[in-house]
Amino acid sequence: MSLMTRVLAPITSNRPAQFVLERTVKQCLQLMGVGSGTDAWSSGERTMIEGVLAQTSATTPCFFDVGANKGQFLSLLLSVLGNRAATIHSFEPSSEAFSHLQSVARRDERVRINNTALGSCSGTATLFADQPGSGMGSLTKRSLGYRKLTFDHEESVEVTTLDEYCESHGVAQINLLKMDVEGHELNVLEGARRMLSENAIGAITFEFGGCNIDTRTYFQDFFFYLTNAKMQVYRISPGGYACPVRQYREIYEQFRTTNFLATRAA
Repeated sequence: MSLMTRVLAPITSNRPAQFVLERTVKQCLQLMGVGSGTDAWSSGERTMIEGVLAQTSATTPCFFDVGANKGQFLSLLLSVLGNRAATIHSFEPSSEAFSHLQSVARRDERVRINNTALGSCSGTATLFADQPGSGMGSLTKRSLGYRKLTFDHEESVEVTTLDEYCESHGVAQINLLKMDVEGHELNVLEGARRMLSENAIGAITFEFGGCNIDTRTYFQDFFFYLTNAKMQVYRISPGGYACPVRQYREIYEQFRTTNFLATRAA
């Protein structure tokens, strides 16, 4: 126990002090990006996209928007791109959310939308949600009764792998792979083994948070999967700073929505 802890322990051994400590820790974590990754427009992702664009030499960069929902990230991406040439492949399995995605995508010929999920293998799966088109829809039936949410809405959806999709659509290089699939991001990566092994994915951004409790996946799984693929992992702050995560630590297992970035290691 440090000297500071020994001095402060008696002073903070009461309810008001613990309340202040909890609020302080929560605010500090949010400034680090932990718990502030739910909104694409305020999570630091805009700065991240701008950074990826600045680093690429491709005249027509390729983006994969996996878990597009109603087009929130797509709208942000199109805003950053402006009139720049690009190819965007968006994936959304929910029929209700897909109808909203269509209204965003139909305005831009650079966007190709797919009413399917990406996973570790092809087939069909059940999409669970608290309501049709929900941004919380997941291929795992989440246990959120403590938040008075029940995932009673079920929908059968098609699933393919990223590798199979790229092969059938002639995609040789992905400049940015964005994943927001409510706890199944690791499955998407497992279905992208060929593209990863061929260094055909320049950068990856993904969410990690409460969904991973239900899918029993941990930050450790992502960290070693990506570093074994010769990628450097970063945590994205709300201001857009990419903070390097150079080695795994248990303290990084924070189950509050956080955005991470992985890029090809130098």
